[in-house]
Amino acid sequence: MFGKTYPKQAKTRMFFVYYIAVYFTCINKSNMNLNNYLKEKRKLVDSFLKKYISAKKRRKDCPKHLAEAMGYALTAGGKRVRPILAIASYEAAGGTAESILPVASSIELIHTYSLIHDDLPAMDNDDLRRNKPTTHRAFGEAEAILAGDALLTDAFNIISEADAKPTLLLKVINELSYGSGPEGMVGGQSMDILLEGKKADKKRLLYIHTHKTGALIRASIRIGAIMANASPAKLEALTDYGEKIGLAFQVTDDILDVTGTMEEMGKPTGSDNSKGKNTYPSIFGLDESRKIAKKLVNDSLKALNGFGKKAGPLEEIAKYILARRN
Repeated sequence: MFGKTYPKQAKTRMFFVYYIAVYFTCINKSNMNLNNYLKEKRKLVDSFLKKYISAKKRRKDCPKHLAEAMGYALTAGGKRVRPILAIASYEAAGGTAESILPVASSIELIHTYSLIHDDLPAMDNDDLRRNKPTTHRAFGEAEAILAGDALLTDAFNIISEADAKPTLLLKVINELSYGSGPEGMVGGQSMDILLEGKKADKKRLLYIHTHKTGALIRASIRIGAIMANASPAKLEALTDYGEKIGLAFQVTDDILDVTGTMEEMGKPTGSDNSKGKNTYPSIFGLDESRKIAKKLVNDSLKALNGFGKKAGPLEEIAKYILARRN
């Protein structure tokens, strides 16, 4: 390839260009595989959620305007990260049937309810969510609160009707209620609001992040494993993975609130700082926050050792979380 007619520097440059081209080709192939996986699973979840809302609108006992507010928030877009993590965990633990879909999709109802309430004037007071007016801006505060309440409650109704052993569904309900309740997501949200405008120590910052965001992500991973009847060893490993990426996800969100754009985030950036929120960049700085996120992702990948190719999507999702950083 490199004949005598090429000077030494030219050879070096050509080799460097060739190496970079090969490297990015491999990266793009990996991303394409992940993108295809995410697209396929998101399509399944979206299809389930649309059918759920459509059925809700047809039921005479559910007020039309309430069903519309629920549907507005639920089908406004989003990556469906939590349901997809549940599906990927289910597959990694050996699950092959589609019986996980209703249970996985129910997690998105919980997540959406939390976003509706997060955006309210009494909490984060946001006007945009996923580049659209927030639910309370579109339907009014009272209807938004009730839409969130309805989604939260109905998530457990969906689980109760899923085609699986009652003992498994009971474990799922226990896991989801714990992860989204006062000892999980809601507890983290409460501490987050309590410490607004105050300097949190590292211990409280860790509590906020591992609960308000990490707890539901951890629950999603564990729910997938539970539905697949994972062994105690596999459940423990997947739990470790879920805890690491749950925290990494929120740390990268903190970073993006400083370095990202409104188009990337789907809402105004810089809001954490303006509201006096405790974030990893505000406590540790951007560079250290990036190092923390990287270590968390690397540790999450170690937790998947022994799962083989079945854990491929979980590995790629962890890498994707890290790649979100700016």
